[in-house]
Amino acid sequence: MARSQKSRAKTQTKTKTPPAVSPPPPEKPQAAVAGISVLSEDDLRDILRRLSLADLLRAALACHLWRRVAAGCLPRAAPLLGYFFQPVKTSLPAPFRETKGAHHDAVFAPLDASSPRLSLDFAPDASRYELLDCHEGLLVLEPTASVPKAIHRRLLVLDPATHRRALLPPPPRDTVPDDRRWRSSRYYIGSALLSRAHPSKLCFEAVCFAIDGRHPRVWVASFDNGQCRWRSLPLAEQVVVDFDPYWFDSFCVHAAGKMYWHICNSDRVLALDAATLQFSYLQAPAGLPGICCKYRIGETPDGRLCVVTVEDQVMRLWVRGEIRSSDDGWVLEREMNLRKVYDTVPGLPRDMRARVASIWVTDIDAGHKDRLFIQMLGYGRYSFDLNTGKLEPLPTKNGKEYGHPIFAYFLAWPPALLAAEY
Repeated sequence: MARSQKSRAKTQTKTKTPPAVSPPPPEKPQAAVAGISVLSEDDLRDILRRLSLADLLRAALACHLWRRVAAGCLPRAAPLLGYFFQPVKTSLPAPFRETKGAHHDAVFAPLDASSPRLSLDFAPDASRYELLDCHEGLLVLEPTASVPKAIHRRLLVLDPATHRRALLPPPPRDTVPDDRRWRSSRYYIGSALLSRAHPSKLCFEAVCFAIDGRHPRVWVASFDNGQCRWRSLPLAEQVVVDFDPYWFDSFCVHAAGKMYWHICNSDRVLALDAATLQFSYLQAPAGLPGICCKYRIGETPDGRLCVVTVEDQVMRLWVRGEIRSSDDGWVLEREMNLRKVYDTVPGLPRDMRARVASIWVTDIDAGHKDRLFIQMLGYGRYSFDLNTGKLEPLPTKNGKEYGHPIFAYFLAWPPALLAAEY
C-alpha cells in the first residue's frame, strides 16, 4: 500500500512534455484572378467565332464591346430557318385532273429541331390571304377573295420573326396618268417584295405587276414609319405580251439580282431587274426537251442563274455562261438519268409515258440551291439532292401535302441587334 502511494506521488510530480507541433506549411501565393476585361479584342473574337449563332446573339447582349466584336463574327449568309407553304389536298394520279380544293392557311416547316417554331397566329386575318412571296425575312400575301383581274389587290406584309405587320392599300388610280384609258385592258398578275431597308424596322419596297394593253407595268410601294406611298413606272413598251396574260405565274422567283415570272408552256420568262426596274424577256435553252417546256429558273449555290428540267426521266441543268459553244448564253452543266431513282418511289408507274405525265420539277429549292422540288402527281412531292442523287418525300399530314410554291424563309440579315444604325 505504501509502495503504491509512493509510485502515485512520483507520477504526479513528473513534469509533462507538450506534444510536438509541426509548423504550418508556408502559404502558397494565390494566382491573381483575371477578369474578362483583360482579353484583347482578337482573343474575344476567336472565342465568339466558336459559338453557335444563337449563343453568339446572346453574347452580344453582354456589353457594347461584345456587341461590336460579335457583329464582326456573323456569317455572311442569312441563316435558313425553314419553309412556308400552303398545304393542299393530296392529288390524284394521272390522268385525273388536279382540282382546286379548299383554301388552307399557310404553315411553317422548321428546318430542324433547333429552328424556331414560327407561325402566322399573330395575324388572325392572314387566314383570308394566300402567299405570294417570301424575301428578306418578310412574307407578302394577297386576299383569296375573287375580284376582277383589272383591279389591284391590297397586300398584307408580315414579319414572322418579330410579329410586325403592314396592310398596304391598292395603288391609287391617279398614280398612272390617264388611268381610265388602261383600266379596261389591265390584267393584274401579282406582287412581290423588292427590297428591305433595315432589319430593325418594317421599312421595305414592294412591287405590283400588271399588263396594260400589251405591255407590262410595275407599281412600287414604299413603306416606312407606318406610311405607304405608291408610284407607277412608265409602260415597258419595248416588251410586248403577245399572249393571254392568264398564262403568267402569279408569283415570282428571286434569282441573281432579278425577279422572274414563268409563263406556262413558253420557252421564255419575263424578268424585272431589281436595280433598274426594267422589264425584259429571257429565252430558255433551245435544248429543252418536250413541247410543254416544264422547266424552272433559279440560282446555283455560287450565285449563277440556272434552268433545270426533269423531262423524260433525265435531269438537265443549264447555267448562264459566255463560252463559244453556249446555247444562247446557256451552258449544259449537269445531266443525270433519274430512271433508277424514280424506281424507288412506291406505286409509281413503270411505263415511261405515264411517268412523263405525272412528274415535273416545281422549283429549285432557294434554301438549298443544290436541291429540287419534284411533283409526282398522285404520289406526293419530293426533294431531290443533285449532289447525292437522293430522293426524299416531303411529309404529308391529314391527307394534305406541301403546296406550290414552297418558300424558303431566311432570317432578316444582319439581325437588328447587330445591324448598323438606321
